[in-house]
Amino acid sequence: MNDLFANVDWGEIGQACLDTLAMLGGSLVLTVLLGLPLGVLLFLTGPGQPWASRWGNGALALAVNLLRSVPFIILLIVMIPLTILLVGTSLGVAGAIPPLVVGAAPFFARLVETALREVDRNTVEAVQAMGATTRDLVFRALLPEALPGILAAVTVTPSR
Repeated sequence: MNDLFANVDWGEIGQACLDTLAMLGGSLVLTVLLGLPLGVLLFLTGPGQPWASRWGNGALALAVNLLRSVPFIILLIVMIPLTILLVGTSLGVAGAIPPLVVGAAPFFARLVETALREVDRNTVEAVQAMGATTRDLVFRALLPEALPGILAAVTVTPSR
């Protein structure tokens, strides 16, 4: 059994683990920063919502669905020029983060939209009846009520 791990460089294994955690942490933060507003926008432009727009919602939904369906390895290759422009390299930890974010943000946005749809319609109507602005509706009613679903989405998203 000892011979099985005799040639393992534990320093490299440790560094690889730290690199993986850095990619996970960096991409997760950026995914939430991009995906949360995108998910809220998807929700608000949906039918029966304050900013209802058939064309706007359709365009957003199409973009989200297209990006969600692209395999990561293809996204990684297609994004090389943009990745170099953003971070200066397409290799290593820094080079992996932009494609990870572009691949995960639409997935997270769709999960946020789903969590917001699960907020009780009576709560939304009550907040609107009290004269709340759209900003108040989002920050004082929708996001607090959908927080458990959004936190669940955060935990699911890195495994995408």
